[in-house]
Amino acid sequence: MTTSSDTDTDTDTDQHVTISARPATKIAIVLRDDLHGWQVANVTAFLAAGVAAGVPELIGEPYADADGTTYLATFGLPVLVRAGDAGALAACRARAADRGLPVSVFTSAMFRTGNDHDNRAVVAAERGADLDLVGLAVHGPRNAVDKVLKGTSAHP
Repeated sequence: MTTSSDTDTDTDTDQHVTISARPATKIAIVLRDDLHGWQVANVTAFLAAGVAAGVPELIGEPYADADGTTYLATFGLPVLVRAGDAGALAACRARAADRGLPVSVFTSAMFRTGNDHDNRAVVAAERGADLDLVGLAVHGPRNAVDKVLKGTSAHP
């Protein structure tokens, strides 16, 4: 994913930490700007899982602390979280689809379901342009994702 790195020294422990150069791709999550706090957290987690499942090579190595306790692996690159109104989300979905980028979606109807089967059914019942999106996630080349994100802002 990257070809160069820099080394920083942690002066408290004198350990060297390698910081990789900027990744060639980007993950972004766009949330509708009128969601409640619990919805923001829920939708973000749901959409991130969609990207992880759809692009598994984005997952890094598992973590371990100095005591030897192991932790689950996470994305190997940052996740941007953006906000926009319903129109901005619809435009982001359309631009991502036009570019053939992998997208995960969360619609308002999915708040009324309780399982994956019903989630897929409510999405399948609508044309893409008619989805009442409350969030979407996209992964792709940095410049393509930047174009998809036009009209959104940093999430508060």
